[in-house]
Amino acid sequence: MNRRGLILSVLALGVAGFGGATWYARRPGPVAEAEPVAPELAEALIRSYSPVLGPEGAPVTIVEFFDPACEACRAFYPVVEAIMAEHGDAVRVVIRYTPFHGPASEQAIRVLEAARMQGVFEPVLEAVLREQPRWASHGAPEPGLILEIAATAGLDAEAARTQMLAPDVVAILNQDRADVETVGVRQTPTFFVNGKPLDPFGEAELRSLVAAEVAAARS
Repeated sequence: MNRRGLILSVLALGVAGFGGATWYARRPGPVAEAEPVAPELAEALIRSYSPVLGPEGAPVTIVEFFDPACEACRAFYPVVEAIMAEHGDAVRVVIRYTPFHGPASEQAIRVLEAARMQGVFEPVLEAVLREQPRWASHGAPEPGLILEIAATAGLDAEAARTQMLAPDVVAILNQDRADVETVGVRQTPTFFVNGKPLDPFGEAELRSLVAAEVAAARS
C-alpha cells in the first residue's frame, strides 16, 4: 500500500469510530431543497487567500469550516478526499480555519500556513490530521509536537518558526474568525456546497448534495 493509501486507511478508521456520534443538531429538510446563503453572507464563505484543494476552476466548490484539532474533521477528511476523487476536475475544496479548540488549533493553523508558504500544505495537513490524537488531546493538548510532526512531512521547521508569526498569518486568523461569526458557524466541520449549507449533516447528505451540484453543472 502506498503512503497516501496508508494515510487514508488510517484516517478512515475515524469515520467508523464516529459513525454513531451526533456532531450537529439536525433540522428537517431534504438536502436537495437547500438554498444558497443570502448574498450578504456569500462573500464571507470564500476569501482569495483561502487554501484550495483540487482544481481552481472546478464548477462545484465545497467550503469546509475546519478545525485541525477537531476529531470529526479528521474523520471526514478521507470522505472529502473520496468525493473529490469520484468527481475529478468537477470539485474543489476551500478550507476556512475555525480554531474552536483554542491554542492547539491556532498553533496547527499557523503551521499549516507556514507549510503553504513552503509548498507542502497537503502532506503537512495529512500528517497533522494523522497524528492528531498525539497533539490535540482535549484533556491535555501538546501543541509543541505539531512542528515536529509537520517536519516529518517535509516542512522546514526552522523557517516555519518565523513564517508562523508573519502579519499575513495573523490577518488570515483574524479574518477567518470574523467570517465564522458572520456565517454563524458553531460546530466543525460545517460544509457549504456552491453556497448551499449541508443540512441535515452527514456523509450521505454531503455526497448527495455534491452529486446534485455536479450533475447540474454538467447539464
